[in-house]
Amino acid sequence: MGFFSRGSIEFPDPEEKRLPEEEDAVLDKLAHKVVDKGWTVPAILFVESVKPLNYIGSQTMVFFEPMVQTIFNFRDYDTLRTALEKRETLEILLTKIEKYDAIALVKEKRMKKFLKTERKKWKWYQRWLGIATPKVELPDEVLNPSSNKDLPPSI
Repeated sequence: MGFFSRGSIEFPDPEEKRLPEEEDAVLDKLAHKVVDKGWTVPAILFVESVKPLNYIGSQTMVFFEPMVQTIFNFRDYDTLRTALEKRETLEILLTKIEKYDAIALVKEKRMKKFLKTERKKWKWYQRWLGIATPKVELPDEVLNPSSNKDLPPSI
C-alpha cells in the first residue's frame, strides 16, 4: 500500500508560467510561423511523434549550431535549444499552435462570410467575369477574431 501512496498525482496548472519570457516568446514566434505557413497538421504530427526525443533533439541542435549560426538568428536558436531541454516545452508548443490555428480558422471563416455578402452587392460582370472588381476593405471585426465570442472555449 505504501507503494501507491508515495508522492502525489497533481496535474499541472495550465495558467502557471513554466517557461521564462524569452523562451515563451520564441515558442510563440515559432507557432505563429507554423500557422501562417499552413503547416499546422504536419507540425503537430511531427512534434507528437518526436516528443520522447526532445532532449536528444536539443543536443542535436548543439551539434549543428556552427552551421545554423551562419543562417539563422543565433539568439532565438539558442533560446529554442534551451527550451527544448525541458519536457513540457513541446506540449506548450502544441497548445500554442492549436490556439493560433483556431484563431486563423475563425478569421478565415469570417473573411469568407464577409466576402460572400460583399460579392452579392457587385454587378453580374464583376461577380462572374471578374472585370472591374471593386476594392474591398475588410472591417476590424473580421481581422481580429480574438475580440469576439466565435472562438472555441478552450482559447
